[in-house]
Formats: sequence, structure tokens, C-alpha cells
Amino acid sequence: VVLSNGSLMCRGSNSWGQLGIGNMNTQTTPQIVSLGTGRTAVSVSVGFFHTCAILDDGSLKCWGRNSHGQLGIGSTNTQNTPVSVSLGSGRTALSVSAGERHTCALLDDGSVKCWGWNNYGQLGIGSNSQSNSPATVSLGTGRTAVSISSGQDHNCVLLDDGSLKCWGYNAQGQLGIGSNTDQNSPQNVQYGTGKTALYVSAGGRHTCAVFDDGSMSCWGDGGSG
Repeated sequence: VVLSNGSLMCRGSNSWGQLGIGNMNTQTTPQIVSLGTGRTAVSVSVGFFHTCAILDDGSLKCWGRNSHGQLGIGSTNTQNTPVSVSLGSGRTALSVSAGERHTCALLDDGSVKCWGWNNYGQLGIGSNSQSNSPATVSLGTGRTAVSISSGQDHNCVLLDDGSLKCWGYNAQGQLGIGSNTDQNSPQNVQYGTGKTALYVSAGGRHTCAVFDDGSMSCWGDGGSG
């Protein structure tokens, strides 16, 4: 949780250092995370066993399990305190979304970068190669992203023209592309004509979106309703 003064507190299971407090001891009460001298948090996203936060200067720090490079720090070494992610020269982060073993960030220029496990193509880089540092996602000619949401092993982005694209694991149809085939690059979501998307949110293996006419659609795994 990010508090009103910009401090960040975490609690719960800590077997991989995902609380960012310098140890791996489970905590049942909120603990302050040290973000660096003078730095405060703007937002935070929690994956299965890792955590990432955007700071007040637009920088990004991640910590916790790093078995598949999901921290984006150029290695696969687990970290129990926040470590800086290199987003590229002059780039800052607007939002970050952590999946199970991968992470994606929306940058200040509207580009998207992802890193970590890529067995299902969830990095969106056109291959299934793992990356332990941020890799650029191709969103289409002239297109930029407005928001991004990561599910367990898939991601969806809302683009500047109101369209939606998703990629990654698709066994339950969570990409909304009319098939159950995994995709390693962004694919257009087939939600009909005459409307544009306003919001998108990816769950474990399903996705929902709100459109400009006030309607909402969901797709993917409905096994639990």
C-alpha cells in the first residue's frame, strides 16, 4: 500500500523477499519499505512472489523472486530490497503491472516494455525467449499505449485510438482474439464495431474491459463464474 505521505508498506508472505524489507521473514503487520533517500512511491504492483513500485521521480524499482528475470535488473538473482530497473536513456515509468513471473511497464513516451518469463509469449516481443531486462513491445505503427494490465501469464493494453491488444497465454481464450492459441506479439481484441475501450483489467486467466457506451465485456476462463 502507498500511504498519503508517499511511503510504501508491505505485509504477508516473504519467502522470496517480496516485502522488500531486507529479510525473508513473513510479516503480519505492515512494514516500511526503504525506497532510497528522499524518494517516495507513486504506485505499486504485486506479482506472485515479486513487487514493483514507481517512485516520485518516475524511476522503477523491483524486488522479490527473480528466477525468470521478472525484476528486470539484468540478472536472475533474488532481491529482498528494492533494486532499480533500467528503462532506457531518459525514460520514466507511468505505470507498472506485475504478472506471475513477468512484469510490464508503460513508459512516458507511450511505449511498453516487458521482462521475465516468456514461455507463453507473455513478453510480447515476437518470440518466447526469456528476458531479464526490459524489452520493447511492438504496439503497431504510430500506436502508443494508454494503460496496461497483466494477468497471470498474459497482458492487455489500451491504445491511444481506443483499441485493445492482448498477448501471451491463451488456453482459456483470455486474449479475446477468437481462438485459444498463445500469442507472442500483441493481437487485436475482437470486441465488435462502433465502440472504443476505456479501461481494461486482466485477471489470472480472464480479462474484462469497459467501453465508451458504458458496456462491459469479459472473456477467458469462467470456471469460477
